Amino acid sequence: MQEVLISVIIPTYNCGCYIEQAIESVLQQSVKAEIIVVDDASSDNTEKKVSKYREKGNVYYIKNEKRQGVSKSRNRGIAMAKGNYIAFLDADDWWDFCKLQRQLDCICKNRCILCYTGRELYTENGTAIGKKIPVKEMITYRELLHHNSIACSSVLLRADIAREFPMEHDEVHEDYLTWLRILAKYKKACGINEPLLKTRLTVGGKSRNKWKTVPMTYGVFRYLGMGKLRSVYYMGNHVVRSWMKYLL
Repeated sequence: MQEVLISVIIPTYNCGCYIEQAIESVLQQSVKAEIIVVDDASSDNTEKKVSKYREKGNVYYIKNEKRQGVSKSRNRGIAMAKGNYIAFLDADDWWDFCKLQRQLDCICKNRCILCYTGRELYTENGTAIGKKIPVKEMITYRELLHHNSIACSSVLLRADIAREFPMEHDEVHEDYLTWLRILAKYKKACGINEPLLKTRLTVGGKSRNKWKTVPMTYGVFRYLGMGKLRSVYYMGNHVVRSWMKYLL
């Protein structure tokens, strides 16, 4: 059997203070992985922090000459990936040591093309706040329309699917839009209801500004080709559940 290689795409912008923890959490995985850090024109010490890992041979660093946004940065990483699977990890998040192996097993067992996990929330300085976000062990396109329960940093999917559905439209929830497009064709995704992803709640994160997320969610459904009324309906479902999820 051919050995599986996972390409981990880490887009980053001025996250030098966090990125080492993200990289270390990938290096401790039990499966073979390459790490592709795509620096979106950072002005901090990100390149210096990543440079010490590049000698390991499986950590690659590329830098955009000017800001491109998270979608184009992820797509750039996917374009140079050599793996059978793609995993996404934001530079301020990190993983449990067994995450990737558990997801490979889950994908094989359920014959799915995408796997996601639950997560645990942390403060900006890395302190657990005692809140875990559960997920269903299987989700369909119709279920996903009501609420985005797939955290981007938790996703593992086949590389050919990632290339079939490149990310776009950073002005909305670009990852949510991508998962919906994938499930509209492939019907379902499988989940692991354990907090294998550790999510850092930074001040500037999209999920923290509930007023900003309303038009962004609405935009997702409009980009899917839905009418205004239907988009408002699904947006309402999403916003209510998001408020409940992050009510600390």
